[in-house]
Amino acid sequence: MHGGAVDVMATMIGRLRSLPFATRLPLRRLLAAAAVLGLAGCAVGPDFQRPAAPAVGRLTAAPLPATTASADVAGGEQQRFVPGGDIPAQWWTLFHSAELNALIEQSLAHNADLKAAQAALTVAHENARAQRGAYYPAVDGSFSATRQKQSQQVAPGPNYPVVPQEYLYSFFTPQLSISYAPDLFGLNRRAVESVEAQEQSARFQMIAARITLSTNVVATAVQQASLRAQIDATRELIAIDSKMVDILRYQLAKGYAGRLDLAAQESQLAQLQATLPPLLTRLDQQNDLLAVLAGRLPSEAPAQAFDLASLQLPQQLPLSLPSTLVAQRPDVRQAEANMHAASANIGVAIANRLPNISLTANVGSTAVAIDQVFKSGTGFWGIGADIAAPIFHGGSLLHQERAAKAAYVQASEQYRSTVLTAFQNVADTLAALQHDAEGLQAASSAAQAAKLTLDLSQRQYKDGYAGYLSLLGAEQGYQQARIALVQAQASRYADTAALFQALGGGWWNAADATQADAASKQPHPSDSDHAKADRDSDEK
Repeated sequence: MHGGAVDVMATMIGRLRSLPFATRLPLRRLLAAAAVLGLAGCAVGPDFQRPAAPAVGRLTAAPLPATTASADVAGGEQQRFVPGGDIPAQWWTLFHSAELNALIEQSLAHNADLKAAQAALTVAHENARAQRGAYYPAVDGSFSATRQKQSQQVAPGPNYPVVPQEYLYSFFTPQLSISYAPDLFGLNRRAVESVEAQEQSARFQMIAARITLSTNVVATAVQQASLRAQIDATRELIAIDSKMVDILRYQLAKGYAGRLDLAAQESQLAQLQATLPPLLTRLDQQNDLLAVLAGRLPSEAPAQAFDLASLQLPQQLPLSLPSTLVAQRPDVRQAEANMHAASANIGVAIANRLPNISLTANVGSTAVAIDQVFKSGTGFWGIGADIAAPIFHGGSLLHQERAAKAAYVQASEQYRSTVLTAFQNVADTLAALQHDAEGLQAASSAAQAAKLTLDLSQRQYKDGYAGYLSLLGAEQGYQQARIALVQAQASRYADTAALFQALGGGWWNAADATQADAASKQPHPSDSDHAKADRDSDEK
């Protein structure tokens, strides 16, 4: 805008305060009427009621034991269930691995999916603030400058042609326009309620993405460590079987062994060799996954090489009460927020079928010379109100209301499904914790027995009471037991991480999430609360 126009607009805004009472009176009446109509309005549609938690006394069909089984190996510690125990926000630190902690922090800082979820939350937050603008009057300013020539035949001047300039003139018009739609039936309030619920949905979606990311990093690191140990044991087995094949070939050449024995051993070696490439492929895939989770390309995979022995199994397992589980699971809270938004949209659909009132006012000045603007006699103002009501829209408004009600039923059933899935998830994880602990106990006993067999075979071979093939067979059995033991150990670590995720991941113990949770539990604020909140936010 031209500098002179800006000055005129600034002067006009300042002059509003000095307008005579007769001029300001319509504006006062407009604002007073708007305030009265806004306060007298009601919000149509249902008021959302937070669903009650399922009335169940336990999380599993059978009572849980106080502790899990234990084994005298790494990852075999006895774990104790602590009903009502709390979960730290950084629960992964309970594994006491500095490398794991560092990798998770990198992932939380650089993961693309988490950043996208954070951006989605920002979008939802700004949309909510934008929707709150409907609570306030809209004020617009304008300035127009025109120059035109009057037709000489239509309106000949008394002095023409002596003074031809009297057919040329200019208009300079600065103006302020104010419009306001009183929220008589709560259309704006329900719309704001809906977008604020959508903001909560985006917030819990982001929290769920954060918890899922940290759990995936832990699970992938555990799987990497397990595969590395399995690959080492498989290579040992291949070396042992290769030696056994060489011995049988020698014995066959000397006539001490049959062709059938050699063929069977060669078949076993080939089968064992075939298991190694898939293990190597899975290890490469886990390394690539760790890189992507940390926001890197596969060629930039983290250098961490995890070992199960470097991880400490948490011995205290917090166990949420059934009544609090629905408040802790971010997926359940997201489904609840979606249900809340659907409830508010019913009110929006109902309000769209009711009359709507609009109030407008304008004030300004018109002069034929820019230096005459705001001088006596140039001012003007106008005020008006109109009411509009839908009469016939082909049934679209009715069906939109019915669709909104059906969407609420859909959201409520999705919420119910999410709650059921959450309880199933916890029950499945608790069952895995118990049975995998028993499995590790059995695998540990098998490994100890295989190690004892190997020790005895080595002693007998050294003393000349056993052959080399017998020794190799004992070593083969030990390496196979070792692979089973590693798999059972990895399951214990993965199950523990899965339990922390299933119980909500402790997000409520993070400072920023605590504030968000408190905000989601508060009743829907009034218009004045919104105004104060927006002013405070703008000041910041």
